[in-house]
Amino acid sequence: MTEKLSLGPLLYNWPAERARDFYLRAADEMDVDRVFIGEVVCSKREPLHNGYIGEVIERLQHAGKQVILSTLALVTNRREINGLTSLAADAGDFLVEINDVTLLGSCKEKPFAVGPYVNIYNEDTLRFFEQLGASIITLPFELPRNTLAALAAGAESELEVQVFGRLPLAISARCYHARAHHLHKDNCQFICDKHPDGMAVNTLDRQPFLTVNGTQTQSHTYANLLQEMPDLQSVGIRNFRLSPHAVDMVAVARIFRAVQREEMDAVEGLASLRTIMPGAEYSNGFYHALPGKRMHTHATFE
Repeated sequence: MTEKLSLGPLLYNWPAERARDFYLRAADEMDVDRVFIGEVVCSKREPLHNGYIGEVIERLQHAGKQVILSTLALVTNRREINGLTSLAADAGDFLVEINDVTLLGSCKEKPFAVGPYVNIYNEDTLRFFEQLGASIITLPFELPRNTLAALAAGAESELEVQVFGRLPLAISARCYHARAHHLHKDNCQFICDKHPDGMAVNTLDRQPFLTVNGTQTQSHTYANLLQEMPDLQSVGIRNFRLSPHAVDMVAVARIFRAVQREEMDAVEGLASLRTIMPGAEYSNGFYHALPGKRMHTHATFE
C-alpha cells in the first residue's frame, strides 16, 4: 500500500482571503498527497468560506492532490443535518469524511472516510465501519502504539494517524471563545478569528494549560510524532496527517515527508522543526501510553 501524507482540515477561523491563499499555496508548493477541506468546528463559519472553495478544489486537483470533504464534528440542529445531507448527496466522486455519525446514513451507499472524532477503539468497531464502506479511517488522537498496531493488523481500509498539530480534546454545543469575550454564541461576532492558532488558556498559576478554538477545546502542546513515524510504518500505519497551523506548513510538510521517505532521520527533522516553530511545546505522550501532554524523547518501542 502506498504511503501518503495528508493535510487535515483547517480548524481555525482564518479570514477568507488568508484561508484561500493558504490552500492555493498548498496546491502549488506543499508535498502532500491529499487535502481535507471543509468546516469541522462551527457551522456558522461555513458561509464565510464558501466563496473560494470551488477555486481551491480545482487548483488542488490540478496539482494532483486528492480532495476529501470534511464535515462537522458535532451536529446540533436540523439546519446542520440538512446541510450535511445535501453535501453528501452533491459530493459526486469526492469522498466525504464523517466526523459525527449523524451523517453515516447519508454516506453508506458509497465509499466514505471516517475522521478522528469518531470513536474507533477496537477491531470490531473498525470492521463495522469498513463493512459500511469506510475506505479511509483517521484514528482517534489518544490511541497508544499497541492499540494502533492491533487495529492496523486487521484493517482493510487505509488507516491514518495525525502526526502534527494541536489535538482536539473535546467539542461542545457552547462556545467558550464567545463566552470568554462576554458574548453569546448566537451573537459571537466571529471573535474566534482573533486567534489564528486558538486562544491560550492558563491555569490560575498562569501556566499554559489548554487552547480554545470556538466550541473546541484543544491541547496546549502540538502533537509531534516525527520520531515515531518509522515505528508507525513498521506496525502497518501508512498514512500520516498534518493539522494546519499559522506557521510555514509547506516547510513542516517537507520535513515530515523527508522522514517518511527515510531521506532524513527524525532527530534532524525535529531540530529543523524547532527552527520553524521556536518556543513551541510538543507532545507525544498518548502514543507511549503516557499523559498526553508529555514529550517522550527516547523513541524506544516494544
